[in-house]
Amino acid sequence: MSRRQLAPGVEVVAVPGRGLAVRTPEGEFLGVGTRGTDESALLSLLSGTAGTPPDEEQRRVIRAFEDAGYLADGPPSPEWPAARRNIRLLGDPVLTEPLAAHLTALGARPRTASAPAPGASPGGLGDLLREDPAAVVWCLDGPVPDGLWDTADRLPAHGVAWLRCHREGRQAYVEPPAAAPGDVTSAHVRARRLAATPAHRELAAYWSGPRTSGAPGRLTPHAAGLLAALLADDLLRWATGAPEETGLPARRRLRRVDLRTLTVTEHPVLPVPAVAPMPKAAPTPAKNG
Repeated sequence: MSRRQLAPGVEVVAVPGRGLAVRTPEGEFLGVGTRGTDESALLSLLSGTAGTPPDEEQRRVIRAFEDAGYLADGPPSPEWPAARRNIRLLGDPVLTEPLAAHLTALGARPRTASAPAPGASPGGLGDLLREDPAAVVWCLDGPVPDGLWDTADRLPAHGVAWLRCHREGRQAYVEPPAAAPGDVTSAHVRARRLAATPAHRELAAYWSGPRTSGAPGRLTPHAAGLLAALLADDLLRWATGAPEETGLPARRRLRRVDLRTLTVTEHPVLPVPAVAPMPKAAPTPAKNG
C-alpha cells in the first residue's frame, strides 16, 4: 500500500477513554474502530510520516478512510501552470491590489492595467487582449454601468478566461468565471437577476442611474480581502484544473456577499439562450375590386 495522507479538512483526534475519532470536512465527528491496533502507529500512517509498513489491521483502517474519501489523492497544492500565469487586472485598486497579492503568492503573474471610469466608453477587444493575458479580471467598487462589460463578455470566445465582481450598496457579487464559449457572461447574470425579482424595473433603474446616496459606503479592507480571496480561488481552480469539492460548479455559481456580516451565499445561474427571431408576417392577400 502506497503512503497516503489525510485529505485537507480531515483530522483525527485521540479522545481520552474512547479511542480515535475523525473530524470530517463538514465538521462531524465519527468514531474509528481500530480493534486494538497501535493508535500512535496508525496516526503516523495517516499523517504520512510512518517509517514502517502497516500491519493488516492498520491496512483495513486505511482502506476504510480511502473508501470514505478521507485520504488525499495527490499533492494538495498544484503549481500554477506557466501558460496561464499572465493575469490582467482591471478596476478599482481597493480590490485589484489585494487580488494581485493573492495571485502573486499563488504563483501567477498579475498585471494591473487602467480601466475606463464608470460612464466612460470601454476600450475595444484589442485593448483587453493586449499583452496576451490568459485571464482578465475586472473589479468594481460600485454598480456596473450599462454596457461597460459587453466587450469583455466576448473574451471566452478568444480563449481568455473572464472573471468579475462588483458592489451594490452593502452587497457585493462575485460572478461565475467564464472560460469557454457557452459559459455565463455578465449579460447573462444581469438578465437572470432581472428575471428573478419582481422589482426588475427598480433594479434596472438602479444600474443605469443616477443614484442618490448618503454617507460613503466603500469597501472595508477585510471585505475587499474576502472578495479578492474568492476571485483568487476561482482563478487557481481554473488555472490548475482542480476538481470541484462541494456546492455548485464554479461556472454556474453567482456568489452574493453581505458586506455587513461577510456572509457568502451561492445562487445557481445559467446562460440565457439567444432569442429566436420573430417569424416574418405572411403577406396580406390583395382584395379584388
